[in-house]
Amino acid sequence: MDSLCCFNASYSKLVGGRSSSTGKGRSNAGLVKFGFSLVKGKANHPMEDYHVAKFMQLEGHELGLFAIYDGHLGESVPAYLQKHLFSNILKEEEFWVDPHRSICKAYEKTDQAILSHSSDLGRGGSTAVTAILINGQKLWVANVGDSRAVLSRGGLAVQMTIDHEPNTERGSIEDKGGFVSNMPGDVPRVNGQLAVSRAFGDKSLKSHLRSDPDIQETTVDNRIDVLILASDGLWKVMSNQEAVDIARRMKDPQKAAKQLTAEALKRDSKDDISCVVVRFRG
Repeated sequence: MDSLCCFNASYSKLVGGRSSSTGKGRSNAGLVKFGFSLVKGKANHPMEDYHVAKFMQLEGHELGLFAIYDGHLGESVPAYLQKHLFSNILKEEEFWVDPHRSICKAYEKTDQAILSHSSDLGRGGSTAVTAILINGQKLWVANVGDSRAVLSRGGLAVQMTIDHEPNTERGSIEDKGGFVSNMPGDVPRVNGQLAVSRAFGDKSLKSHLRSDPDIQETTVDNRIDVLILASDGLWKVMSNQEAVDIARRMKDPQKAAKQLTAEALKRDSKDDISCVVVRFRG
């Protein structure tokens, strides 16, 4: 395996611990650029969103790796995913011939590792949305939970992920002996606790939760110009098309990512807000 290296990535200093961060980078040829922005929400706990945004060379291929991990009940599980999930995917022997199967297997293995280390990582969990861009041409997107990936194709928003919400997967939860309740509060939750039906970690709920990803693949043609990955802190207050319209107005994806998080704050999103914007063809 070739060494992992990033191209032209620049990261700003973190402000106030991990209250916010921003940065950008580009592919080796400079045809694909990315920017990211993460802003801590108003809740009285540390920032629980983590991201990945980088390019690397591997076995003669250029890979773009992008992710948002939205943690709950602590930051240890999303931090673990930031460090291990992509490396586990790329370690799969079948990755180059069967990315779909490799992503599935790596998601499962990573969740098992998190559960086996729960004494160190705690009782929390995390969503995940990951995107792998192979040689600037093939895009593989996977997700667990309600962090979302949206493409701009000809200026129209195309959602590449499925939001895993308790109401939409109630049958699976109940088949496993769990239940969905809106109490306490007004949000459907697994066993009255968790507002997503699939997640990494969450050992106490795992018998009622799934951690298998939904996976989509697409070819990056000349109609695709922007990819947005974001946590639900953005999507709770903004439609897919609104996000695409904002991101497309700016050539600089870092400025676009910062504008998206700023707009979500302006719309009074209470959650941590994190997004990665990838711009194709410069």
